[in-house]
Amino acid sequence: MRKVLVCGAAFAATCVSAVAVPVGAQATSPVPTPPASSPVPPASPGGEQGTTAPEGPPASGAPDSQGPATSGTSQPARPDGATDGTVSAEAVMVTPELPRARTYAYGKDRAQRVDVYWRKTEQGTAPRPAVLILHGGYWLHGDKGGWKYFARRLTEEGFVVLSANYRLAPRAQWPAQRDDALSALAFLKDNARRWNLDPRRVAVVGASSGGHLATQLGTFGTGSAQVRGVVALSPVTSPSLAYHDGGKPAATPSQRKLRGAVTALLNCAPDVSADEECVAKLEDANSASHASTGDAPMLLMHTAGDFVPISHSNGLASALRAAGVPATVKSLEGDMHASGLLAGDKTYPTIVAWLKERLTPGPG
Repeated sequence: MRKVLVCGAAFAATCVSAVAVPVGAQATSPVPTPPASSPVPPASPGGEQGTTAPEGPPASGAPDSQGPATSGTSQPARPDGATDGTVSAEAVMVTPELPRARTYAYGKDRAQRVDVYWRKTEQGTAPRPAVLILHGGYWLHGDKGGWKYFARRLTEEGFVVLSANYRLAPRAQWPAQRDDALSALAFLKDNARRWNLDPRRVAVVGASSGGHLATQLGTFGTGSAQVRGVVALSPVTSPSLAYHDGGKPAATPSQRKLRGAVTALLNCAPDVSADEECVAKLEDANSASHASTGDAPMLLMHTAGDFVPISHSNGLASALRAAGVPATVKSLEGDMHASGLLAGDKTYPTIVAWLKERLTPGPG
C-alpha cells in the first residue's frame, strides 16, 4: 500500500520521522565491505519494522539510521545562508512504501561509503537502470543522506539508486574527489547483480560541486563508456571561473566561499601560484577541458539568479556540442541553487523524463 504524506515545510521533519523511519533503525557499528573489486557479501537474514528486509551488512550512517538525515536535510543551514546541494524534505514529501536501503563501503577511507536504494524484483525480471547521485557542498562538506528522499522517489520510477559520499577538501585534494566518484561507479557495476541493475544503463545526477563531479564522469576519458547520461543542477563545471567570480568586488558571500573552496580543493591559489602543478590541476578540474567525441549527453540546469551562473554550463555545453555530443542547458526562474531547483513544479518531471529517455534498453 502506498502512503502519501502531505505536510508543510514546518512539519516535514515530524511527518518523516513518524512515517519513514523504521523502528529500531539506529546506526550500527561500521561493518566494512570489500572495495569495488570484490562482490558485496551475502545478504544477512532478518528485517526491520516498516521496510522490506534489506540485504548485506550496513556501514555506520545507514540511510534509515536516526540522526540528522531524518529531518529531511543533511545538515543545519549554512551560516552564510547558502544552499549546498542537499535536498530538503519539502522538495519531495511523497512517501511511498520504503525501498530496500543499505550503506556499503566502496573503499577503505571512512568517507568512501554509498547508500543503495532498490526494490525487490521477481526472479526473471529484467535488470533495471541505475542512477548514481553525487551530493554538493563546495567540495568541503555535505552528505549522501541529504538525498535519500529524492533517491526513494526515483526507485518508484523504476531506478536502482546509489548515493555516494567522497573524500572532502581540504583533507583530500583534487583529483581525489573524481577518483572516488569513479570508484563508486565501479562498485555499482561490479555488484549489479545484487540489486538487479543493468550496468550498461547508468546515469549520474549531481548538484553544485557534486554536479561538477557528475560532469567529470561524463567527460573524463570516454564519458559514454562510463555513464549513459549526466544531469547536473547548478554545476560548478569550471573551478577557474568560480575562483575568478569570487574575487570580484560585487561577489556574494556564497561566491566568495566558493572561491576559497577552489583553493582548498586544489591546495593552491590559481592567481598567486605560478606552479605548473597548480595550473595543471586547475585545467584538469575544468570539465570542458575533457570534452571529446564519445562523451555522455548532458542535461544542465541553473536558475536565473543562481550564484553559480549559467555560463558554467554554457561553456561546457559548447565544448560538448563541438565534439558532437548532445547537451541541453535550461535556465529556470528564481534564484535557487542546486537541490533548490527541485522546488520547481517542472524540474523533477523533466529530470525523470530525460533519464528514462537516456536509459532505455539498447545502445547509449
